[in-house]
Amino acid sequence: MMVARVTQDGRSLAEVHSSVTTAYPSIWKRMFAFLGPAYLVSVGYMDPGNWATDLEGGARFGYQLLWVLVMSNAMAILLQTLAARLGIVNGRDLAQACREAYPRPINLALWVLCEIAIGACDLAEVLGAAIALNLLFGLPLLPGVLLMLADTLLILWLTRFGIRVIESVILSLIFVMGGCFLIEILLAHPQYGTLATGLVPRVNDQNLYIAIGILGATVMPHNLYLHSSLVQTRAIGSTPEDHKAACRFNLIDSTVAMNGALFINAAILILSATVFFTKGIVVTEIQQAHQLLVPLLGTSLAGIAFAIALLCSGQASTITGTMAGQIVMEGFLRIRMRPWLRRLITRTLAVIPAAITVAIAGSAGTLKLLILSQVVLSLQLPFAVIPLIHFTSDRARMGSFANRIWLQLLSWVTAALIVYLNIRLAVISFFDWTQTVGNWLWWVLAPLSLGLSGLLAWVTVEPWTKPRRLAGAAMPAPMVESPPLYRVILVPLDHSELDRHALAHASALAGVHKAKLVLVHVEEGVTSRVYGPLSSTTEVEAGRTYFEKLLESLRAKGLEADLKVVHGTTPATGIVRTAREQHADLLVFGAHGHKVLKDIVFGATINEVRHALDVPILVVRAPGPAMAGSSETH
Repeated sequence: MMVARVTQDGRSLAEVHSSVTTAYPSIWKRMFAFLGPAYLVSVGYMDPGNWATDLEGGARFGYQLLWVLVMSNAMAILLQTLAARLGIVNGRDLAQACREAYPRPINLALWVLCEIAIGACDLAEVLGAAIALNLLFGLPLLPGVLLMLADTLLILWLTRFGIRVIESVILSLIFVMGGCFLIEILLAHPQYGTLATGLVPRVNDQNLYIAIGILGATVMPHNLYLHSSLVQTRAIGSTPEDHKAACRFNLIDSTVAMNGALFINAAILILSATVFFTKGIVVTEIQQAHQLLVPLLGTSLAGIAFAIALLCSGQASTITGTMAGQIVMEGFLRIRMRPWLRRLITRTLAVIPAAITVAIAGSAGTLKLLILSQVVLSLQLPFAVIPLIHFTSDRARMGSFANRIWLQLLSWVTAALIVYLNIRLAVISFFDWTQTVGNWLWWVLAPLSLGLSGLLAWVTVEPWTKPRRLAGAAMPAPMVESPPLYRVILVPLDHSELDRHALAHASALAGVHKAKLVLVHVEEGVTSRVYGPLSSTTEVEAGRTYFEKLLESLRAKGLEADLKVVHGTTPATGIVRTAREQHADLLVFGAHGHKVLKDIVFGATINEVRHALDVPILVVRAPGPAMAGSSETH
């Protein structure tokens, strides 16, 4: 069974591309149609990794790092707006734009870094959800971490209902989180008069690590890839006026969503500063914060709200992390992997370090691992931000929507600040680690640092030295291709009512194209598997008579038709093999319309076939309930 394939489809998230209509006469309905992508992105700004950095930042430094949240939120609005503009105007997500503009070795390096960032984010989600289950139900951390592998099924189930359903689920989780923290803030009674002092920028070697962790947790690199793809789920016209309206509505969407994320992050930091910092309590675990909230605030409601919000945070981030992984793999490598497998691989890579940490260090190591994951995100951020600025500033790619001079200046100042803070963090961390582990660590870290520095310098400078590379990557003008001409049309049959509907469409196409019809049936019975073509049972003989009559009927209409009966294999394998042998250039399937559970029981043959063949597939759904035949083909 094929689980991954190289895709030639230039659309980002092809299964939901342009699936949401925006053609409404009312401006309010149109605005509502555009709302959604930024909310999916904003979930990454309030995941369990944010909780860890906000809790420790508030407990150790009070309100001092509140300015980092505000600054990070402003940077997030700027960068997410640029990402949305790239997707709307250029019709490319950030990963696709990188693939078109950069040589393959550079793309592979950027892809690896992005996968590391997604893994770090997923690590935070695993730990956060496991901690929430522990707080709510007393489930030990290690079983909770292992249980997080099961959320792959949740993703598989949700994606079947379309992008608007996913957006609605995410928005509901955000509202639950916001409501929980509103309760927490009202119970904590923070000193509102002193909050303003936290808006004054102050950074030193003591708070730099947490400050950069907050930055990495807030402005997540993979969210830039995600947002540039999600905006393409809206059906947008091709005129400059259409693009201008879409950019305006997405700016509103981003501003509202990012400020909602700021409220939740600020609430966590303020809560931690009010409850813990003022009493001199150092928080070393998220569980500790939960346990202390109840006696300090005088009600069990505080602890319950805290745990529910944490669980919602982890599950919401899980959904968007899966989509981001799919986007970067398809964009950089042109490889499309089944979502459930992509999710399982990412989640497994996150569960392994989480399980090891819990097994060795227990709950005390979870907070440190969460913060480290956010620092890893921050270190990867320049490799997404700098290409985004280059692409959105390029007139050959963006036309009149290219960044103005003032926007370019603001964007580069943002990128420079991110790079500067990361360099300071790297130097401090390297010295700390070598003092703890030994000088031999320099032999590992020094080459890695030089390689990353060289890659960052190349990505920054190369587009200015060779601007034609970006110009040449501009999306070509849309053209209507010549109509295809079908020579061999393959029709899988399963001896059911669906055969009649599939043959009706296939014979109509064959008459227009003067094509040959090849009927294929796969015998799955035990006798057929053992004896192959020599098998002879009542069912097999009845099937042969049935198919011969179909052939006679088609030939009577003047159509060229042939029959292939395959024995001893699965329907998908038999169909793929016959299609290749006959050089089929179109497949016409009858569809039973099974839902999730029946797909799991019977096997989704169409999905297996379409991943194995690079030919068009026409799926014919019967107008009424279909009768199940001897072998399911759907």
